[in-house]
Amino acid sequence: MSTIAAAPVVFAPPPEPVRRFTVDEYHRMIHLGILKEDDPVELLEGWIVAKMLRNPPHDVAVALTQAALSSALPPSWICRGQSAVTTTDSEPEPDVAVVRGPIRRYVANHPGPADMGLMVEVADSTLARDRTLKARLYARAAIPIYWIVNIPDRQIEVYSDVIGADPVEPHYGQRQDFDASGVVPLILEGRTVAMIPVPDLLP
Repeated sequence: MSTIAAAPVVFAPPPEPVRRFTVDEYHRMIHLGILKEDDPVELLEGWIVAKMLRNPPHDVAVALTQAALSSALPPSWICRGQSAVTTTDSEPEPDVAVVRGPIRRYVANHPGPADMGLMVEVADSTLARDRTLKARLYARAAIPIYWIVNIPDRQIEVYSDVIGADPVEPHYGQRQDFDASGVVPLILEGRTVAMIPVPDLLP
């Protein structure tokens, strides 16, 4: 395990004129059929962004992570896989999300920041995006813990110490890396509820 201070990355807007969308506008486009529920896009910081293509190791890691977390969660929490969550300016679809239960709590709306305990992204070709864009928007939403299951380096990156009100850019102040010989603490509401072996999460 190593500890690294997570450095913020400044976002540069596109060079050409573009239009950002609110979460409500994004929902309206889905409701009107302009966007389909299964379209491979998500709303990130107001931009409608294409989701990265998945490969078999990615899907295996998602399934392993969801299974490992589900079996370790206290009864008041649930695990959702590749389902939307809603923040003030985004509607990402994290690979795995640990949110407050019960399951039917989200019949009328997706989980919001107050519902979220842990976000997990599985990274292969998406590692750069997950370390920058996804980390930034989760920090802005004050998600307390964010994991990246880093397939190329065979490690779990755990981001914490949210600095969501940073005047330049929201980010996580701490990053800890757990290699394939380690165990990762599952922390919810500031309390360690389980220790999960890293090999249980890697394909």
